[in-house]
Amino acid sequence: MIPQSLVDIYLMIISSVFLLAFTLYTIRVFKGPTIPDMVIAIDCLSFDLAVFLGLLSVLYRTPFLITGALLLALWAFLFDLFIAKYILKKLR
Repeated sequence: MIPQSLVDIYLMIISSVFLLAFTLYTIRVFKGPTIPDMVIAIDCLSFDLAVFLGLLSVLYRTPFLITGALLLALWAFLFDLFIAKYILKKLR
């Protein structure tokens, strides 16, 4: 069995990688050359944020953050559907 302190160290390392990814996605959202680039960056940002909330839930040993992560993932999925419908309308 893995000691709990080792799991905490891994979670801290993974969290720092996610924070770097958040920074890069945020730069792409504001600097993106086209609208689809910005939409993909927002999509990646929201799904990574949901995973990050899941990691924080494991790190702090609380189930309440998982609920927020699930709601955020569902919101991101609905955002994808809305944008896809908008782009299809615009192409017609």
